[in-house]
Amino acid sequence: MRSILLRLTLILLVLGAASVVPFSSAAQNSNKSATQERTIAGFISDNHCGLKHMKGMGDDKSCTLMCVDRGGKFVLADRDHKRVYQLDKTGQEKAREFAGQKVKITGRVTGRTIRVTNIEAAA
Repeated sequence: MRSILLRLTLILLVLGAASVVPFSSAAQNSNKSATQERTIAGFISDNHCGLKHMKGMGDDKSCTLMCVDRGGKFVLADRDHKRVYQLDKTGQEKAREFAGQKVKITGRVTGRTIRVTNIEAAA
């Protein structure tokens, strides 16, 4: 009787360990994809206006710079997918020269925030 219980316990332990391995490797793969760099196209805007600037505020560049100078933050406005991404500190520093322009931003995306490694003008 004791040997049967020992075998049954051993079998359950092996089956339990075998079922955990696929889930842990899947979690590792999803973490890798979340930390990979991506390139997203959009317009450098500000967090007050987001996807669309208000009328009467000048062109997109003027409006963006005015809002940022009054305490706003630069963002990437992806008008095609109707998403606004926050930019990290590096992105804030690099975005000023592209205010109001269409750009391609490369970086690590987490939720709606981009850890920016590069910003370049889009064609």
